[in-house]
Amino acid sequence: MSTARVAVVQAGSVAFDSAATLDKAEHWIAQAAAAGARLVLFPEAFVGGYPKGEDFGARVGWRTPEGRDLFARYHAAAIDVPGPATGRLGAAARAHGVWLAVGVIEREGGTLYCTVLFFSPEGVLAGRHRKVMPTAMERLIWGFGDGSTLPVLDTGFGRAGAVICWENYMPLLRAAMYAKGTEIYCAATVDDREQWIPTIRHIALEGRCYVLSACQYVEGLIRGGSAIVDPLGNVLAGPEYGRECVLTAEIDTARIAAGKFDLDVTGHYARPDLFRLAVNEAPLSAVTFIADPTREPHD
Repeated sequence: MSTARVAVVQAGSVAFDSAATLDKAEHWIAQAAAAGARLVLFPEAFVGGYPKGEDFGARVGWRTPEGRDLFARYHAAAIDVPGPATGRLGAAARAHGVWLAVGVIEREGGTLYCTVLFFSPEGVLAGRHRKVMPTAMERLIWGFGDGSTLPVLDTGFGRAGAVICWENYMPLLRAAMYAKGTEIYCAATVDDREQWIPTIRHIALEGRCYVLSACQYVEGLIRGGSAIVDPLGNVLAGPEYGRECVLTAEIDTARIAAGKFDLDVTGHYARPDLFRLAVNEAPLSAVTFIADPTREPHD
């Protein structure tokens, strides 16, 4: 089957309260499922929060005790993957029979990652994408993902992958996602600028894919702007500003081939004799433990 109704949730986190935010997630998953959605996308950093406007007491060569305390509080609100929070999200996906893609702040040791998690309709944690390039002050509070977390998953009605916020301005990352056959391109974001809608329309037209963009709405801080765009850049739903809501649209991934008739940027339009991209998908670790000292270290 190539047709399905998909949904983007425009809602805001409960600051520093992941349990309450998970309550909201369960509510909006139920609302989206009731509208017939088979895939539901939440915004960037929905569980764990996006601390817009905070500087964590940092200047070049200078950190404040208050800033360290704020980071510790933010760290405490992040989630383990897997862990109790992923258990709740998986259970909600299973209860409503939907594919779920949700932005979270993931905690691993002392480091936080801005991540999108995918859950199957059976409630299984099916994929994880860690943001590979935090932007500006985000680099202070989030680690960098590697190429091992660039999944594209077969949903049964299209191949879905996630790209987070300003990663969408990385041409080579977009090219990698197109080459993986992404048909349902999930753009989780907190970018509420006027320029964002032209960005996702360009991506849809460039990649000949459906683009689902979910933005947070936090009164007085993030105004929303979520939307769904078809493979020729036409807006199917949204953009919506100024309130929490669910937007839905019917998609048909069988129509993507018609769009690629005249533009397939990693196929007949690619010119690999001139331009080539190499993607390192190996998981990277700072420490390798070797049980047998005669063996060479490897990743």
